[in-house]
Amino acid sequence: MPTAPAPSSSTLASAGHRFDREGLAAFLRAGREPAWVSDLRQSGIEVLESLGLPDRHSEHWMRTDLRLFKPSAWALRAEPAGGALPAGLLAEAITSGESSSECFPDDSCRPSAATPLAGRFASLDGHVVTNELDPSLAARGVRFGAAEEVLEQHEQELRPHWFGVIDSRCDYFAALHAAFHRASVVLYVPPRVRLVEPLHVLAAISAGGVDTSHVLVVLGEGAEATLLTETAGGGASGTAGGLHCGGTEIVVGRGALLRMVNLQNWNTGVWHFARQKAMVHAGGRLQWTLGALGSRLSQVAQDVALVGREAEAQVNGVMFTEGRQHLVYNTLQHHEAPACRSDLLYKGALQDRSRLVWRGMIKVDKGAQKTDGYQRNDNLMLSNESRSDSIPGLEIEADDVRCTHGSTSGRVDAEQVFYAQARGLSADEAARLVVTGFFQQVFDRITIPPVREALARAVCSRIRRIS
Repeated sequence: MPTAPAPSSSTLASAGHRFDREGLAAFLRAGREPAWVSDLRQSGIEVLESLGLPDRHSEHWMRTDLRLFKPSAWALRAEPAGGALPAGLLAEAITSGESSSECFPDDSCRPSAATPLAGRFASLDGHVVTNELDPSLAARGVRFGAAEEVLEQHEQELRPHWFGVIDSRCDYFAALHAAFHRASVVLYVPPRVRLVEPLHVLAAISAGGVDTSHVLVVLGEGAEATLLTETAGGGASGTAGGLHCGGTEIVVGRGALLRMVNLQNWNTGVWHFARQKAMVHAGGRLQWTLGALGSRLSQVAQDVALVGREAEAQVNGVMFTEGRQHLVYNTLQHHEAPACRSDLLYKGALQDRSRLVWRGMIKVDKGAQKTDGYQRNDNLMLSNESRSDSIPGLEIEADDVRCTHGSTSGRVDAEQVFYAQARGLSADEAARLVVTGFFQQVFDRITIPPVREALARAVCSRIRRIS
């Protein structure tokens, strides 16, 4: 049966609201949101019109080739495309309690009990399809759901943070997101309210679809929560693909604890651009786990600002690339207050002709004495054609600190593979064993068993024999 041709650029762009002033006007007429949010959009379009696509003169973009990306080819769809909502890896793992024994041969990770979700939010092609929260949590003041509703109900608590954490004026994609964000979600946890069960957010697109969703998380003093966010869908390489231009803002209050998970699992034809930033106040703790598995090209800025005394952040990254994927992740650990601690560990594995770029920076302000900062990035090449660029950095203005960094990139040890095969494993099984062992250090740091198992299973399903 012949394959249907991919939609042309003109077809995609004419199907909804284009990314220009006329498209924004039509978008605002079709929506409902507080007036102050619409004013922020107008500021975003003004910045957008003054900017062009980032070029290689910019430090963050010098290793990203955007010559094949055409902004005019994309538009927000007026209606979601037909078809079922793509399943999320994290949602399935946490509600089913499935194990990953294939990826943990020593049986160190046994099946977990199925965990109920406290809330669900899902969107398809920029349109909300699921918006649920446990009524008992709503009765305790927790707000979780579509941004238009939550921002209107809690303007006083949330307005200072809505596009107040990330920089929406720094480049073309940040401004585009500020002007055209849609199907966004807000989580607000009042002071001293602790959520035992996790909440889940899924942003999905169909082939050729566009997602511009925004996530805002605000935890009050002494609050605690777990939020799992993931992306899915889009077209494969050689098709219409898809576009994601998103943002994440996190505010962890004094003495609060947030476990945050971001899993990027787009199909291999999707362009992925995102800015993500967390602010951690005095005594607050953040465990932020990132998984990067999909997309055609990813360009992500992930920043953590420790703004209060004795704030802590642990950042974990698992990246796996194949084919001709090109993923760029820029991380920043910004110590603004004294006696804070940050610990970042990113690990990546590459096969085929894919490329990974990680550029990390620990920045310590002059007044941030007694800082303890650490960052490490390790990359494992599974083919001769893959490439990894690892660029750690330190910018220290204080004089009483402990800041260290490390970086390694290399090929798989042939003796390890031979050892595994000598004990009866096939070449593919040996490769899975070696790569799983490489990622084990990151998996051990993830305190949510279903998330650990889902990431391991997703990585294992992609590994082929080492070439």
